[in-house]
Amino acid sequence: MSSQELSRVEVMGRVKAGGLRLREAAELLELSYRQAKRIWARYGVGGAQALQHGNCGRRSNRAYPMKWRAAVLQQGKARYADFGPTLAAEHLASDDGFEVHAETLRRWMREAGLWQRQRRRKRYRQRRERKAHCGELVQLDGSFHEWLEEGGPRGCLMHMVDDATTTALGRFSEEETIWAAAGVLRWIERYGVPRALYTDWKNVYVRPPNAQERLRGEPGVTQFGRMCEKLGIRIIAATSPQAKGRVERAHGTHQDRLVKKLRLAGIANYEQANAYLDEHYLAEHNRRYARPAAAEADYHRTRPTARQLDEVFWLEEERVVSEDWVVRYKNRLLQLERQSQHWAPSRSRVLVRENQAGEIAIHSSQAPEKLCLGWRRVFKRCDRGFVSVPVVYVHPLALPDCGQTSACL
Repeated sequence: MSSQELSRVEVMGRVKAGGLRLREAAELLELSYRQAKRIWARYGVGGAQALQHGNCGRRSNRAYPMKWRAAVLQQGKARYADFGPTLAAEHLASDDGFEVHAETLRRWMREAGLWQRQRRRKRYRQRRERKAHCGELVQLDGSFHEWLEEGGPRGCLMHMVDDATTTALGRFSEEETIWAAAGVLRWIERYGVPRALYTDWKNVYVRPPNAQERLRGEPGVTQFGRMCEKLGIRIIAATSPQAKGRVERAHGTHQDRLVKKLRLAGIANYEQANAYLDEHYLAEHNRRYARPAAAEADYHRTRPTARQLDEVFWLEEERVVSEDWVVRYKNRLLQLERQSQHWAPSRSRVLVRENQAGEIAIHSSQAPEKLCLGWRRVFKRCDRGFVSVPVVYVHPLALPDCGQTSACL
């Protein structure tokens, strides 16, 4: 029965028991008195069953014939047993001439036990609790925005937020690069070395291993990841923006408040904006939004000295020394000095290091740790003097046709 029919059965039962008069029942059911009398008469003859709609349980006049329905199901079971209702309906119409709607076929197949909906349960998720200790986990992300509005170009705010206390530190840069991430990692100078960084999957922070690393069973490590390894910081890559929601939500706060404050302060470039962050904005922001950690112990490790930090923030790449003691690095030829032959023989491997200022140092694994090999820049000679010559690849098919064989190429 429908809810309306059940309501009528209940009210008629109250009339029969003497709790209601029929006119009151008509008002309660929002019916006319004449219609209420008809319902009461039907109830008196057949009881509650008499108030059910007359078509209930009867076959529709527009229903498909039972023989035709059985033929469709038999054909579907024989040829399309593992098909879903939609695909089965398409092939029954195109291949067998049985025109039936996919939803109708779905209902028939379900009633006949030929198909059952496969429910995909949502993965269980729960809110991650804050870390209990300051420095246990720090979230790091970059936020691109028109920070200076019309007064300057679009920039990136490299932003770090402590998971336990919401303490924030930020720095503006042009892009989300290695040096931009290393610059904001100067968090260490103020608070100490955190245990872990929570980042996204940008190749600045993490990358998959290349073919050689996979053969050796080694993980892929980025330049920023290597810097963090030297500091003892673990990098955790988030699988979604929501996973590091604390720093993502802070982006929205800064994009609202910081933009307006920069406008009021008359900031015209990102150098001034960085100074404003350090001197005014971050201290006020942390006073307003930071909270005490659940546990008193601080998990930051001792701050390294300035010299130790400077030794960490270098790009490092391994190179092979050629027969004439030349090392190629970023399309530049670096000639090792004569006294370096003892520590870096030909065909040996050396470590080329470059800092943010562009200074280059070459180290050999055979030399003492503090020894830096001497080198000078090598240029190629041409008629116009000493210039660097870039190598441009030209495909053979792009060369003019000389009418000869490919040997002339």
